[in-house]
Amino acid sequence: MARWILLMAGGVLMVLPIIYMLSTSLKWPHEIYNLSIIPDEPTLENYIYVLEDGRFYTWFLNSLVIAVATTVSAVLFDALVGYVLCKFEFRGRMIVFVAILSTLMIPTEMLIIPWYLMAKNFGWLDSYWGIMFPGMMTAFGTFLMKQFFESVPDDFLEAARIDGLNELEIWWRVAMPMVTPALAALAIFVFLGNWTAFIWPLIVTNSPELYTLPVGLTTFSVEQSVEWELIMTGAALATIPTLVVFLVFQRYIIRGVVMAGLKG
Repeated sequence: MARWILLMAGGVLMVLPIIYMLSTSLKWPHEIYNLSIIPDEPTLENYIYVLEDGRFYTWFLNSLVIAVATTVSAVLFDALVGYVLCKFEFRGRMIVFVAILSTLMIPTEMLIIPWYLMAKNFGWLDSYWGIMFPGMMTAFGTFLMKQFFESVPDDFLEAARIDGLNELEIWWRVAMPMVTPALAALAIFVFLGNWTAFIWPLIVTNSPELYTLPVGLTTFSVEQSVEWELIMTGAALATIPTLVVFLVFQRYIIRGVVMAGLKG
């Protein structure tokens, strides 16, 4: 019984900020600092205002393009590198793997200056490419995919080679379908990370038409006042793509958990 009570309490604590965000998005400006969950006078005016603001669609589209592009890139490159590190024997393989993993110990804030200098030298400032390039391949994704490729039997790969497939075809047509749960999990992590990214897009962009959704929502915060109701409304609308991505891939995540349990 105590276990269920603790789980319920933890669930409420996790859901409460989302409920408060939705509640605030339905409040009038004079109700913002009223901490009640249920608004005294619920209104949809905030949603109408945000959706009628043409900038919101630009920010939304920018975030969607960047998140989708980086997700596709990271999934492909992380899977390819993870496969090579797992299934190929070559000198220095472990050194490369450890070097990739060591980047996980470097805080993102320490990488911003090297990223900025690199973007400046290559002329990527204030561009889609400048926003995307740091996330187009990830150390965590490489590690995750390498561990899942360990479960792919080498006999299947050898049989594919006997059938005349080249190494790229083996990776794509044999190995990749066998690690679908890992690909789905990685896709969700990368998409969410890039969808909610704030610091790097804020630093690398100067043009309002290139703002992502998290950066664009800060324009509702001005020196004179902070329009919390509009920020919460934008944040509520921003959760829709993340929910869609999770609902699409959740069955693969569950399958991956089951497979990991059976393997253990």
